[in-house]
Amino acid sequence: MTPEPHSPTGTDSLAGPPPGCPAHGLGPGGLRRLYGPEAENLSAVYEKLRSEHGPVAPALLHEDVPIWVVLGHSENLHMVSTPSQFCRDTRQWTALQDGSIKPDHPLMPLVAWQPICCHAEGNEHLRLRGAVTGAMSTINHRGIRRHINRATQHLVNQFCEEGRADLVAQFAEHLPMAVMCQILGMPDEYNDRIVHAARDMLKGTETSIASNAYIMDVLMRLTVRRRAEPEDDFTSHLINHSARLNDEEVGQHLRVILMAAYEATANLLANVLRLVLTDPGFRAQLNGGQMTVPQAVEQSLWDEPPFSTQLPYVAKQDTELGGQRVRKGDGLLLGIAPGNVDPRVRPDLSANMMGNRSHLAFSGGPHECPGQDIGRAIADVGVDALLNRLPDIQLDCDEDELHWRTSILNRHLVELPVRFEPRPQQDVTAKPGYIGVPAQRTDWEVGIGRPEPVAPAPSPEPSAPPQAAPAAAEPARPMGAWRRFLRWWRGY
Repeated sequence: MTPEPHSPTGTDSLAGPPPGCPAHGLGPGGLRRLYGPEAENLSAVYEKLRSEHGPVAPALLHEDVPIWVVLGHSENLHMVSTPSQFCRDTRQWTALQDGSIKPDHPLMPLVAWQPICCHAEGNEHLRLRGAVTGAMSTINHRGIRRHINRATQHLVNQFCEEGRADLVAQFAEHLPMAVMCQILGMPDEYNDRIVHAARDMLKGTETSIASNAYIMDVLMRLTVRRRAEPEDDFTSHLINHSARLNDEEVGQHLRVILMAAYEATANLLANVLRLVLTDPGFRAQLNGGQMTVPQAVEQSLWDEPPFSTQLPYVAKQDTELGGQRVRKGDGLLLGIAPGNVDPRVRPDLSANMMGNRSHLAFSGGPHECPGQDIGRAIADVGVDALLNRLPDIQLDCDEDELHWRTSILNRHLVELPVRFEPRPQQDVTAKPGYIGVPAQRTDWEVGIGRPEPVAPAPSPEPSAPPQAAPAAAEPARPMGAWRRFLRWWRGY
């Protein structure tokens, strides 16, 4: 049980220590902050919290809002899988009810309640989530994988002749958006502007509100268009689902799906490519066939999940989690990255997790990511196609020169410079070549022995005088099946 001062809902407001003190950086009650200069390396902060408090630890969000950080693998799974005790309805969070989180709080866009399945519970969650999963079930996964490959070839064409590229800005940040625009039914909307707007929204810049307005305008116009003229795409199936979502619900769900899929998959692509380019043993396993690209993707989901955390879960009643007393209305941070390195499930972090999908990268329970198969497909096909086009690709800087943009939600690789032997562009519209197979005969005869030999062709006759009428050509003797097979085998 946690001593009373450690409860996130406690009223302690002890003054922080002066600068220079060993405890400087700790907030009220001696709690560690998950923001500010002392939290630039959140992985280290999580490990300090684990050593101090165990699998569930008290901490402070921006502006010293109290929250529990769930660090244990099993504790995270219990929380996401027990909707009777924990929910995603942020309206039940004490910090929002008592005004601790003000309207201008930097995390408000992430925690504000919205009428979407991510925040819904009970029957409303079943209705909204059912519409999303129903629309997901209509996706042609084989067709999408072909589109991922074509989109990859198109992106590689844009830099393959240069011999150098930034795989974050020129590849990882573009491929997911190209694929998601195709899935949602708006391939013509894919361009640099929508990619830049999506990146800008997630950075929290001064222009992020305008970027959000642009994306919502695109999605609402798509909603109106598809309600009037449905097609065989995700948006049309979402609109026509028996849950009967209104236009606002459709547009908001499209926004959540687009942005979550985009950010998660862009990070996943960058992380897998970085791992391939910086770990010689990892790349040797791929080249030697000991590991496939899908297995490499799963390893990355363990070591560097696209989202480090998820905000927030809320306790629906007084309960206990990981030996800590959690009160009704307390907020809890789903610790994806710290849960994946829980020493109770991964005592040796260097051990290969090949074939093990029990990571927390896609959460779990009722709110488990419904589009995880799409994200995996984009990473699997995209990485494989890129490495096949540019097999000699190498990192174009020292590994320690790579840097990330870190937030409480994730670590986003800023750039991944590479070099390779320049190559010509490829025709992304050309169909793959094939060797023709001779047409099958319909007059097969069953016999014993060798095929009947074919008589040699007669010597050509001398040319007739110009004034003479040409002799009629003697019809050629039909080839037997065996000779036709030999001619095909030899490439004639």
